[in-house]
Amino acid sequence: MIKAILTDIEGTTSSLSFVKEVLFPYSRDRMKRFIAEHGDNAEVARLLEEVQATIHRRLAREAVAELLVQWIDEDRKITPLKALQGLIWEAGYRNGDFHGHIYEDAKRQLQAWHQRGLKLYVFSSGSVFAQKLLFGHTEYGDLTPLFSDYFDTNVGAKKDPTAYQSISTLIGLSPHEVLFLSDIKEELDAARQVGMFTAWLMREGAIDPDAVHRQVRSFDDISV
Repeated sequence: MIKAILTDIEGTTSSLSFVKEVLFPYSRDRMKRFIAEHGDNAEVARLLEEVQATIHRRLAREAVAELLVQWIDEDRKITPLKALQGLIWEAGYRNGDFHGHIYEDAKRQLQAWHQRGLKLYVFSSGSVFAQKLLFGHTEYGDLTPLFSDYFDTNVGAKKDPTAYQSISTLIGLSPHEVLFLSDIKEELDAARQVGMFTAWLMREGAIDPDAVHRQVRSFDDISV
């Protein structure tokens, strides 16, 4: 029996274009200035240290900022980068420069599942802080009360089965009681490997009835 739903964000609850065409350029354009202005802030300084630990060498602050821009261009899933992007996006959300995009069907079904008593969780390569910003500043208002918890790459890579086992342990449920939603086959493969149920969001393209994971066009097609 499904007791909880774990959902991805990009391409699942939210459009890829919002992330690629709004969020990423916003952080890219502001990264160097943000580092220059806030590099001495304790949290930012800690994240810059994490960047240098990741590459196993010391760089000047300006070089670190250049590297972070390069990682954005390469769509690297590196934890301190995602955290720094989240800090930059915070200002954008609060200034009303953009709203977190959520598909209407995702909003509707997440609300319905929450009302039924299902526990809802998020797992994204974006930082937990960035996840909360996105769901907290949607055109539908603040959706963060729908979710019991959020997970990012601190629990492991999204294509690594151990990450899903860790999430299962942290939420106190058997993997067989969790349904994972994503638009990425390799993520779904990893979740299924530990025993989670899966649904493959196919917002675009043809549905394959013989796919290894059940493909659905929208949240309205997911039976729980």
